[in-house]
Amino acid sequence: MTNPPSASTRRASEPLVSVRDLEVTFRTQGGDIHAVRGISFDIFPGETVAIVGESGSGKSTTATALIKLLPGSGRISAGQVLVEGRDITGLSDRQMASIRGGVIGYVPQDPMSNLNPVWSVGYQVREAIRANGVASGRKDIEARSIEVLKQAGLGDAERRTKQYPHQFSGGMRQRVLIGIGLGADPKLLIADEPTSALDVTVQKTILDHLASLTREKQAALLLITHDLGLAAERASKLIVMNQGRIVEAGPSLEILQNPQHPYTKRLIAAAPSLASRRIQSSTEVTFADADALGVDIAKLAARHDDDSAIADAEPAITVSDLTKVYSIRRGGFSSEPLTAVDNISFTIPRGTTLALVGESGSGKSTAAKMILGLEPPTSGEITVGGTRLTGVSRSQLFNLRSRMQPVFQDPYASLDPQRSIGAIIAEPLKVHKVGDNASRDARVVELLEQVALPSALAHRYPNELSGGQRQRVAVARALALKPEVVVLDEAVSALDVLVQAQILQLLADLQQELGLTYLFITHDLAVVRIVADSVAVMEAGKIVETGTTDEIFDNAQVAYTQRLLEAIPGAGIPLGA
Repeated sequence: MTNPPSASTRRASEPLVSVRDLEVTFRTQGGDIHAVRGISFDIFPGETVAIVGESGSGKSTTATALIKLLPGSGRISAGQVLVEGRDITGLSDRQMASIRGGVIGYVPQDPMSNLNPVWSVGYQVREAIRANGVASGRKDIEARSIEVLKQAGLGDAERRTKQYPHQFSGGMRQRVLIGIGLGADPKLLIADEPTSALDVTVQKTILDHLASLTREKQAALLLITHDLGLAAERASKLIVMNQGRIVEAGPSLEILQNPQHPYTKRLIAAAPSLASRRIQSSTEVTFADADALGVDIAKLAARHDDDSAIADAEPAITVSDLTKVYSIRRGGFSSEPLTAVDNISFTIPRGTTLALVGESGSGKSTAAKMILGLEPPTSGEITVGGTRLTGVSRSQLFNLRSRMQPVFQDPYASLDPQRSIGAIIAEPLKVHKVGDNASRDARVVELLEQVALPSALAHRYPNELSGGQRQRVAVARALALKPEVVVLDEAVSALDVLVQAQILQLLADLQQELGLTYLFITHDLAVVRIVADSVAVMEAGKIVETGTTDEIFDNAQVAYTQRLLEAIPGAGIPLGA
């Protein structure tokens, strides 16, 4: 006679979380909006599940519904969420306190809005530990707070607990949120875009730690992500959402290598982490996918085929022996030098794109600020279109800036929410006293058309636009003064793959049409493969390797570059229909 399964075996074979016919509704002045409609799925102990889809597909709403932290007027209007067999949909906030943190941990996406700026990082971690009852006593809580920050990959954790969020980089703030999410050793950790602000090597470190957590503690992980390469590499099960519904679900590789739904095919076609190497090796597949997406990705890839034309072009930017040293106060009146950029040199031929890549803190953004004239260099020279940037007067620098314009990472933060879209785009024209009101209004309409936005948007405000539309507005504003050079600092990293593909296509079209030169700063090497003609790799303030995009990706010579390339999620997984 066969012995019955033990209690632990029964528990492992039962879902930790079971979602059945879940519907989430938001009440608005215009009526109810059904953000999630009739979705069902299971998450088992030790399992990693990824939910993918574009912005607005219902991914994050689903995640917050599992812990009943829906924003605003959101509510679970139908269905069940069973956590360890218990339906939580009718539980009060007090009853949910025993589930949040201890059973289900949560890592939200935006570290800026989820960390209190007036409290130290250590205090916020300790409060989460205290609330979840993980440790008691001041010393135990303090020790646990340092431990979870170390687990989340934060160096010098003991000293960092005394600092405040504004003293951390975006990646460091994200690691604090991960530490808080892990603080109570949850059985399920929901991670909403947990590594979108991190460079690829730190991303790999964090994801490796999360994977070891699921193995060692039989915890489950629910990843909300727009990175299909990450989903392919890390998740055993994939859920594809579109317009609040699940359109496809099953084993990750099976879906991503043989997608059945047209929407899944569009996501895969748009994902640079999956499509970039395919663009280089199989144009037939690329053209088919580009047609389905409505984006001519092949045009982007074709740029790499004419390296001789790139070499013969006149330089738009020349950087020679550029150095930036900051004086960092270490307490009292003493200070010590910090070399952020260390004697770097490069040239960007006119009408081409140079990608400046490297980990957070490598000096990429500092170099960009000096090129834009926002930071004075300690030494070295910058030449833009034959004109030296260093040593010029304030008025000359003001005039030079009209020839160089930036597009930043966050379209939420870079657009004034109190000004109309038309006023935002016209601002550079007004500052540089270009034209009168009528000509500026005409230029705004022209720019909106140039970035494929209707002229009617000129009278609307940033909060009325999608993330992709806001980034198009940022591009339009950058083009207002007809610059020669555009500096793109992580300009597509905050966008989902479909919108990202559209913005990349827009940038390629504008470059071809207007002869623009791009300095493209990014931690996403998969995007680099698509858009850049040449690459400069930075490490600890130095440029350690340069070359054409194909040379760097196919035959990197420096170990640091090789590590960056090896860390690209899903880089070695052949995917697509």
